[in-house]
Amino acid sequence: MRILLTNDDGIHAQGLWALHAALAPGHEVTVVAPDRERTGVGHAITLHQPLRAASLAVNGAEGYAVNGTPADCVKLAVLEILDGRPDLVVSGLNPGANVGVNINYSGTVAAAREAALGGIPAIAASIEGHAPRDFAPPASFVRRLADRIAAHGLLPGTFLNVNFPDVPWKEVRGVRVSRQGLSVFKEYMEKRLDPRNRPYYWQGADMQRFREDDPEIDGSVLRGRCVSITPIRCDMTDYDGLGRLKEWNLELNGSEGGT
Repeated sequence: MRILLTNDDGIHAQGLWALHAALAPGHEVTVVAPDRERTGVGHAITLHQPLRAASLAVNGAEGYAVNGTPADCVKLAVLEILDGRPDLVVSGLNPGANVGVNINYSGTVAAAREAALGGIPAIAASIEGHAPRDFAPPASFVRRLADRIAAHGLLPGTFLNVNFPDVPWKEVRGVRVSRQGLSVFKEYMEKRLDPRNRPYYWQGADMQRFREDDPEIDGSVLRGRCVSITPIRCDMTDYDGLGRLKEWNLELNGSEGGT
């Protein structure tokens, strides 16, 4: 397979090159990743400044460092850098789980979504915790999952969001296909003052208070020390709500003049 490898932690990230080491044998792997950390940028794209891709060597392998977002990296790779469309896009391995509402903010997930929007199968892969103990076993699992995708395919406009528990591999209890959770973290803004007595804010969330009891939810699966795999659709239409909205009988009558 021709595989495009990217992330949101930057081209020097350990998880990115763990995936490269797992995927490169037997596959044609091209790395196109941000030139710096782009955590939490979501599906942002760069429109008001030029994109640049610098070729460089990392860990004895070649890659391209892009001064843009993860979604930019996928667009630029597919449209300009690669000779042809990849068969698969893999984004990760991201330190820190991307489950629940976090998938809306994640650059890791956005790169996979960008690929799926273009009709390319994709995987977003993350590990719980911000200092994972070992990237190699999850990277090997992603390799096996990539082979399954090659054999079975994915539905158009769908990608896989994969999250690994940060425990020794022998303590992982299995693999669960899960649903995305929607519970919201307890968020806060910490107000501080700079040396000129002007206020500024640090945004944060209490991760310890995030709990969902449904065992089929991605966060619950992860807390149970299982690998969570969630199929995510790019089509965000509420199909159940279509009929209800049509029953409102919305018309232009009476709206003349902006009233």
